[in-house]
Amino acid sequence: MSDGEPAPRADAPRWEHFSHGADLGIRGLGATPAIAFEQAAVALCAAMVDPRDIRLEEPVEITLEAPALDLLLVDWLNAVTYEIATRRIIFGAFEVSISGTKLAARAFGEKISRERHAPAVEVKGATFTELAVREDRPGLWRAQCVIDV
Repeated sequence: MSDGEPAPRADAPRWEHFSHGADLGIRGLGATPAIAFEQAAVALCAAMVDPRDIRLEEPVEITLEAPALDLLLVDWLNAVTYEIATRRIIFGAFEVSISGTKLAARAFGEKISRERHAPAVEVKGATFTELAVREDRPGLWRAQCVIDV
C-alpha cells in the first residue's frame, strides 16, 4: 500500500490460503454467504494460477442444491473443479446467488494456457476437512475447507 491509498476495509471480500499437511486450505470471506462462496472459489483457482492473469472471457453457468449450507460449499467447489477439468478452463471471477440451500452462479474465465498460466498444481476436489460456513461476526461470513491437490 502506498501513501495516500486507503487501507483495505476489514470486511472487504477477500480470499486466503491456509496450510494443511500435504493439501491446502482455502477460505473466502465476505458480507454474505454468497460473497464468501465467490471468494472461496477464487481461492481454489488461485491454488493453480494467479487470478490476475485470467481473462474473464467465457461465462459458465452452475446451479446446485444441497441439504445444508456447508455441504453446498463442498458441492460448489467440486462443481468449479469439474468445470475446470472438463472444459479445460480456469476461472478468475464468480457471481453467486444463494437462496436457502440453492445456488445459482456464473463463473468467468478462459481456456487454460500452459505457457501463459503455468498452473502450479492440479486441484482434485474439495474435502470435508476443516469445512465451515459461518458468520464470524455481523456482516463477515467465512466459507472454508481443505482442497485435495
